[in-house]
Amino acid sequence: MREFIRHPATVPIQLIELESEVEHKINTLNNVSFGGISCLSSEPVDKGKAIKIKVECVNPDFEITGKAVWCHAKNDMYEIGIEFIVNKDQIFFLRMVEQICHIEHYRNEILQSEGRKLSIEEAAKEWIEKHAENFPEA
Repeated sequence: MREFIRHPATVPIQLIELESEVEHKINTLNNVSFGGISCLSSEPVDKGKAIKIKVECVNPDFEITGKAVWCHAKNDMYEIGIEFIVNKDQIFFLRMVEQICHIEHYRNEILQSEGRKLSIEEAAKEWIEKHAENFPEA
């Protein structure tokens, strides 16, 4: 059983291996939870490697460190599971990023299902009205 609920998201992110400072070229956030993420990447990551994750769709950009806990080939990409290494100061921002990922996913869902193109502000307002009360506490 999962310790944290995973939520789908499709947000571009940056992955940088801390030891070598290698930056992966193509990365998309796949699922996000309070405990970590899974993402698709153009390159594999060895289990246990320390990774810096940058999310640029928030202002200011959000960075957090994690460690790779698994990596599987998936078509011509790699799906990577990364567990967050969090300090107390980052918890609030982590929750914000998680909510922004939900909102971006909602925005894409509405475009696909209803053909409505929402601004991030419109999507946030609708998502908050519909889902904020069910968003799990940290």
